Amino acid sequence: MKKFLSFLLSLCLGLFLADAVISFLDDSLILLLGIHVLAALRFLVALLASLASMQVYLLLGITPMVPKRFFLPVTLFMPLATLATIPWLIHHHEQFVQITWVLSLGQLALGLLILRWAQGALRFRWPLIPVEQLGGRKFSWWNLSGFVIGNLCLLAPAVLFHLMYCASLATDHFSAGFLALHPSGLSARAKTFVRSDGKTIRLIPMMHIGRSGFYNEIEKSFPTNSVVLTEGVTDRQKRLQHKLTYKKAASALGLVEQKEVFLPKQARKHWADVDIEQFSKGTIELLDLTAAIHSEGPTLANILRLLNKSQDPALADQLMNDILLKRNEHLLAEIGKEMGNSDVIVVPWGAAHMPGISEEIQKLGFKPVESQEFTVVDFHRNAHPAVVAQPPKK
Repeated sequence: MKKFLSFLLSLCLGLFLADAVISFLDDSLILLLGIHVLAALRFLVALLASLASMQVYLLLGITPMVPKRFFLPVTLFMPLATLATIPWLIHHHEQFVQITWVLSLGQLALGLLILRWAQGALRFRWPLIPVEQLGGRKFSWWNLSGFVIGNLCLLAPAVLFHLMYCASLATDHFSAGFLALHPSGLSARAKTFVRSDGKTIRLIPMMHIGRSGFYNEIEKSFPTNSVVLTEGVTDRQKRLQHKLTYKKAASALGLVEQKEVFLPKQARKHWADVDIEQFSKGTIELLDLTAAIHSEGPTLANILRLLNKSQDPALADQLMNDILLKRNEHLLAEIGKEMGNSDVIVVPWGAAHMPGISEEIQKLGFKPVESQEFTVVDFHRNAHPAVVAQPPKK
């Protein structure tokens, strides 16, 4: 049994070292020369190393024979290192290659250190983990109990808390502060921008589905002397075969669809969006497929069509240009037109549009002066709506 366990542990450490070497070489080639030649081999070795690490990690709880001083670091290095780098990647995702290179170097250094520790010298002699390094007892209830308690009461809650923190951090960062993820729910932050001449623009991040109270609170916050630039891509030429609706998703989550309940009345409305005819053919086809999935459900035929569509490398750029950039450009032109007709302009558009629009209007001299937070989705059904931080100026 000890010989078999020695073989299994040596295989785990060997794969850990092989993964570290290949990852380090691959990241170095990418970082220095921009060459991607080891991706397939790296994936295969990383997969084998992960499977071996999971088996050994379970053995740590089953038998005290597995030396924890060696294999706790080996089995937990990649999961914990990956979790630790998520916050950094959120703010510095452009440095992804540099970060993975540092991780690969750390993995290689750790593997060599454990090898030296186990062998008594830095040498590659099989088995990598000698039988003499194994514990004497085959099983211990104290060992098993400590392993289970440590995972359930310490490791799992810590990982969950960290992932929640990362999700909140990513939501705030990628929405430029227009969305906030709290333990109690998802909130939208409406921001008011004012120019030296008194002109005011209020940007309100919207969601296609949310609680009904969210849309009611948004409507009530509109100043009566404002103009509301409404969102909504039209389809005058009937290019879409399916009607895009989020009713099923909203119903499944106990929420409502925006277009069913959000009907602002106390301010003048002005449509400021584009017609689908202005989009590229690829974007229109994907929108029709998305509409089919929302209306018909994720059928096998629709999923296969979506997978086939996603193979087009130019599709992502087309979507970004049509769905976001082209509409933002048109909206900014409409804001400029309305400047002469109203002192207060309200823009209740999708949250994805807010970072770009806020950046552009600040170039025109508008400065943020206040914000107002609304609860879009309440994770606790009986919780009270979000308290308004500062009412907008009328």
